[in-house]
Amino acid sequence: MVLEYIIITIYSISLLLIFMYAIAQLNLLFNYLKQKNKKDTSVKFDFKNPDEIPFVTIQLPVYNELYVMKRLLKNIAKLEYPREKLEIQVLDDSTDESVQTTAKHIQRIQEKGIDIQHIQRTNRTGFKAGALKEGLKIAKGEFIAIFDADFLPQSDWLYKTVPYFKDEKIGVVQTRWGHINRNYSTLTKIQAFALDAHFTLEQVGRNSKGHFINFNGTAGVWRKACIYDAGNWEGDTLTEDLDLSYRAQLKKWKFKYLENVVTPAELPVVISAARSQQFRWNKGGAENFQKMMRRVITSKNIPFKTKIHSLLHLLNSSMFTCIFLVAVLSIPMLYIKNEYEHLKVYFYVMSFFVISSLIFFICYWYMYKNIYGGGIKNFFKYIGAFFTFFSIAMGFSLHNTIAVLEGHFGKKSEFVRTPKFNIKTIKDGWKKNKYIKKKPSVHVIIEGVLAIYFAFGMYSAFIVGDQGGDFGLFPFHFMLFIGFSYVFFKSIFSKA
Repeated sequence: MVLEYIIITIYSISLLLIFMYAIAQLNLLFNYLKQKNKKDTSVKFDFKNPDEIPFVTIQLPVYNELYVMKRLLKNIAKLEYPREKLEIQVLDDSTDESVQTTAKHIQRIQEKGIDIQHIQRTNRTGFKAGALKEGLKIAKGEFIAIFDADFLPQSDWLYKTVPYFKDEKIGVVQTRWGHINRNYSTLTKIQAFALDAHFTLEQVGRNSKGHFINFNGTAGVWRKACIYDAGNWEGDTLTEDLDLSYRAQLKKWKFKYLENVVTPAELPVVISAARSQQFRWNKGGAENFQKMMRRVITSKNIPFKTKIHSLLHLLNSSMFTCIFLVAVLSIPMLYIKNEYEHLKVYFYVMSFFVISSLIFFICYWYMYKNIYGGGIKNFFKYIGAFFTFFSIAMGFSLHNTIAVLEGHFGKKSEFVRTPKFNIKTIKDGWKKNKYIKKKPSVHVIIEGVLAIYFAFGMYSAFIVGDQGGDFGLFPFHFMLFIGFSYVFFKSIFSKA
């Protein structure tokens, strides 16, 4: 009986933590809906007055981006802004032939009279954070706009973002990510679904009430004075953007989030690329929880509710651990429930998972409706999109749990960039991309075993107990089977 009680305890605690996170999401939804009806009264620079137009530096941190550099530089060169008040830094840590092709593209842009520099380092110390810090030393701009290699801002992007810095308390202006290849595949659709939830519900929900949000590493602008005041870029976590964001807000800098300014970008089309990106984000989140937890809790500058939202924000990736534990223990729980009559009372806690799922369903519907519109037709499309996303997200739970545990226990790893492909439609090829990881992780084999394990969970529904089976967990096990099967087969065979 000791083992059974241990399983019940871990299972119940994990469900309750997921429920707490769901309640926080519901609170963010209420904040989001309230904010939608408010008019933005922010003070702005008057760009009709040349004296109010500040100097801006654009930083482009890149590393071995052979396939997208031409597209990136061509797009950035089209940004509308007075040339005498704009410089572009290409912070190039590349080690392959892209260095030469990038230099040629930069030279052509320089010939048009645009101030653009090709800055290279002899090592990758600090990875992306180190490159940004190095460029900052010589940056002429009062404000620093940052774009990753796969982002394509609209030509008037600087005119839509920089004016908000007239408020001297604002340290960052962040825009919403768009997706140029959203409909490329099931993989890109679920990535877009997850990111859209973050960039609508979560960012607006937190920002509207003054809770901490994060600069998302790209498609945003920093006040240079804010970066220095917060302690500059640091490379001791894999999500340097989240790290600096929290240090800045603990220093009382305000962040401005612009939901209506969309910056298009390319989603990973290969599952190995998506896995490496997910690993970095989830591990970095756990690393930042360990780094920032005490500072947030002991800070006298922020209200209690903001502290709660901040801790849940930093623990966002750790929810995958709870999901994975609930998934794995759900099959033993099925047998315990039907084997021990006196323990059935403990299984009321299972209802928390149903309630949590319903909360997520409602919250994400408002995100989906905001992008695609309402109506019955779109609602039924949403139902399919939600359950596809939910299933495959759970299929990534082992992979992401390993990342989270490494982050919490302090295991250091290299910053692995996400390969870019320059792909918009299904006709565009990716298989010759030299940056694709050729061999799947050993974890993929475990994911295949887990797919079989949850198939057994579905079979168990028919045979447990003496009342003709127990199908309460069957839908859950079916979704887990689909999710882990998808991740396994895509990782082994198509990789896309």
